[in-house]
Amino acid sequence: MKSSPLICLLIFIFLNNLQSQSFQHSVVSRSGVVVSVEEHASKAGVAMLRRGGNAIDAAVATAFVLAVTYPQAGNIGGGGFMLIRFANGNALGIDYRETAPALATADMFLRADGSVDTLLSDYGYLCAGVPGTVRGMETAWKHYGKLPWKDLLEPAIQLADTGYLLTPFHTGQMDAYDNALHMFESSRKVFFKPNGERYRPGERFIQKDLARTLRLIAEQGSDAFYKGVIADRLVSEMQTHGGIISKNDLENYRAVFRKPVLGTYRGYGIIGMPPPSSGGITLMIMLNMLENYDLSFEKQKAANTYHLVIETMRRAYYERAKCLGDPDFVAIPTDSLLSKTFARLLAGPINLKQASPSQIMNPDVSRYKDYLETTHFSLIDREGNCVSNTYTLEDNFGSKAVVADLGFLLNNEMHDFNIEPNRVNFMGGFGTNPNLIQPGKRMLSSMTPTIVLKDGKPFLITGSPGGRTIINTVLQVLIHTIDHKLTLREAIDHPRLNHNWLPDVVRIESGRWPETLIKNLLSRGHAFKDVVFLGDAHSIWIDPATGLYHGEADSRRMGWAEGY
Repeated sequence: MKSSPLICLLIFIFLNNLQSQSFQHSVVSRSGVVVSVEEHASKAGVAMLRRGGNAIDAAVATAFVLAVTYPQAGNIGGGGFMLIRFANGNALGIDYRETAPALATADMFLRADGSVDTLLSDYGYLCAGVPGTVRGMETAWKHYGKLPWKDLLEPAIQLADTGYLLTPFHTGQMDAYDNALHMFESSRKVFFKPNGERYRPGERFIQKDLARTLRLIAEQGSDAFYKGVIADRLVSEMQTHGGIISKNDLENYRAVFRKPVLGTYRGYGIIGMPPPSSGGITLMIMLNMLENYDLSFEKQKAANTYHLVIETMRRAYYERAKCLGDPDFVAIPTDSLLSKTFARLLAGPINLKQASPSQIMNPDVSRYKDYLETTHFSLIDREGNCVSNTYTLEDNFGSKAVVADLGFLLNNEMHDFNIEPNRVNFMGGFGTNPNLIQPGKRMLSSMTPTIVLKDGKPFLITGSPGGRTIINTVLQVLIHTIDHKLTLREAIDHPRLNHNWLPDVVRIESGRWPETLIKNLLSRGHAFKDVVFLGDAHSIWIDPATGLYHGEADSRRMGWAEGY
C-alpha cells in the first residue's frame, strides 16, 4: 500500500536530523546508495528507497531537492539527461535537454557588426531554452516509478518552505555571483535578505515562492509547469523582459527516450548517453583509442600514459565539434564514430614523443566557448536498478534571472549552441556548424552520465559537471578504476587534466601534479594552464566479489554519499 506524503515527510526529516555535517564522502551499503553534491538531496533519495521506492523514485526526489538546495545548478528551469540501467539488463536514456524556442534564430545574439552581445547571450530571458527538467522527471516516474508523485516532491517543498541552513559553500557561490544576481529584482528578492545584505553561513535560507511552485507541480503534475498557471506566469515574464519562450513552446515540449550508446573497453561494458549529449560517443571514441595502448601507471612511464591521454582527448574533441549535434536535425555517423577500426585510424598519427598541434588537424570546424556549471548524481537501489543523472542551468545560476513570483532560475542554455554562425576559423574560412541555433532544436551538451558493467553486472555509476571538461573527468575515473586498479575513492581523488582540442592547452588542477611529470610533458610540446579543480564525480562502485555498493562523493565542492 502506498504511504501518505506525511509519512514520507516524517521519514525524510528524521533522516535529515541524523547528521548535520556538510560532507560525507563515503558510504557502503547492501540496500541502496545515492551520491550527490548536497546532503539534503542524497538523504531525500535514500528516504524514497527506504519506503520501497526504486532508483527512479529516488532520482526524482533527489533532483527536485537539488533545485532547492543547490540553486546554481540544481533546477526546474533547466534540463539534462537521465541514464537508466534496469536490474533485468535493459537500459535507456531520457533526454530532457532544453529546446530552442520557435522564434529563435541562428544570429539572435549578434550585434550589427557580427560580434556576440554577451549581455544577451549570458544573462536574462532571451538566452533561456525551453526548460525540460519537470517534464523529464515526470516522464521517468510515469513509466518506471512506484511511489506517489506528491511524495517525491514533498522533501523539496518542505526545504523550500521552511528553509535549510546555508554552508560556506552555498554562501561562497552566492557571493561570487553577487553582481550578476543583483541585475534582476526577482533574483535579489531570493538571494539577498530584505535589507539587501548577503546571507552568511549558518543562516536559514527560505524560498516561499519556489515552495508554492513545487506544490502546484506536486498537485497537478508537469502540466502545471507547461500548460497551467506556472506557464502563464513564465510567458508573461518573457514578454515583459524580452524573452521569446511562448505558451506553445512550453505546451509542445517533450522529453525523449533515447537508445544508449553501447561499447566495450578491455572487456567492460560501457553504457553512455547519445546525442544531443556528446558525452557517450566522445567517451567511447577515447576509450576505443586508448584500448590499443598499455596505460602503465608506473612512475617512469606515467608521462607516456598522460601524453597518450592528452592526444586522445585532442582527437576525440575534434570529432565532437565536427560531427555532433541534435540527431533530430543533424545526420550523425554514429556507427562509424563508435567503430574500433575508426579509433585505430584516428590514433594512428599520434606521435608518442611529441604533441600534435591542434591547428593542423583540420581547419574546417568553428569553436565556441563553454561553461563549467552542472551537477551530477548517481544512485542504485536494492534490486540493482541504476540511475546516472546529469542536469544543469548551464552557467552558475543559469541566466541569473529568477522568474518573479515563481522562485526558480532560468537556464542560459541557448549559448550552448554555436551562437557565432559567421565566425571564421583559424584558416580564414567558415567552420562546420552542426550545432547552430534552430527552432525546436536541442543544443549539444557535454553531459556524460555513464554506467559501466563487469561480466554483465553493474560495476560503476558515474558522471560529472564541468562543461566540455565533463567527458574527460569521466574518462579519467574509468581508466583509473579499470586500467590502474585504483579504488573508486582513489580514482575520484586523483588529480585531473583536460584538453578539448581547442584552445590547444592542457588544463591541470593546480599544485597536484608532480613537477617532473609536467616538465616531461612540456618537453613534448604540451602547454599547460592551472585551474582550481576539474569536475565533481559523484560515483558508485559495486564490488563484484561481495555485491556491496560503495558510494563515493567527490570532495572538490560539497558532496554527500548516503546509503541504508
